[in-house]
Amino acid sequence: MTAKGARGHGEVIISFENLSLSFGSKLILDNINLDVARGEFLCVIGPSGCGKTTMLRLLAGLLTPSAGQILYQGLPVSGPRPDVAVLFQDYVKALLPWRTVFGNVSLALEAAQVPRKLRRDKIMAHLELVGLADHAEKYPTQLSGGMQQRLQIARCLAQDPEVLLMDEPFGALDAMTRQALQDEMQELASVSGCTIFFVTHDLEEAVYLGDRVIGLLPHPGRVGREFEVNISRPRDQLTTPEKPEFLQLRHELYSFIKLVEHG
Repeated sequence: MTAKGARGHGEVIISFENLSLSFGSKLILDNINLDVARGEFLCVIGPSGCGKTTMLRLLAGLLTPSAGQILYQGLPVSGPRPDVAVLFQDYVKALLPWRTVFGNVSLALEAAQVPRKLRRDKIMAHLELVGLADHAEKYPTQLSGGMQQRLQIARCLAQDPEVLLMDEPFGALDAMTRQALQDEMQELASVSGCTIFFVTHDLEEAVYLGDRVIGLLPHPGRVGREFEVNISRPRDQLTTPEKPEFLQLRHELYSFIKLVEHG
């Protein structure tokens, strides 16, 4: 099954076209066809080993397909791009411990060769956006896990990305922090207009955040099902999970995963 078309979501910004990836003789991804619309919040789920993170790395230009291609704004992805930012789960390794909060965000602007005199206002604006303006002179080790992940988000947004790739970014956090960041993420997505490709193993998180959810089948990874999330925004941690549409989608996603894992 394919998920071509990004139905109802507007202009296509990313296209996986007959994409396959092999490592040696092992086929990891097979014939992936998938469109992602500009401004869409797309969540990708599936059992361990189905290729979710591999898809993200291909989209980031960190891996090269064995067959097929990924088009970004109509052109083949051939390597990392400054307008595509990647947010990893392991925020501890992603941040530079010898740089302050301010200095970590500055890194993105330095890489983009933004003149020094223009950096401060941009950095503080992004720290304000994620609630870290009062912590600009602290070091990452002085922050909580949730604050460190906010810092990584601020650094990514400082790139002014068109696309934000997120690989289980909240998986290592406690439940309350995860929920708070989910809410901040949906607000940031609305404000920034970014297209978001969000890999998660948390099915409720996928329904809560996504405009659409793609379910992958394993061995090799391939598109199994597409789930439209027709739940109004903004969403709320208390009331949204109680809505019939949410409960129905959660049931469908769990059934999909159970069927895939147990046959």
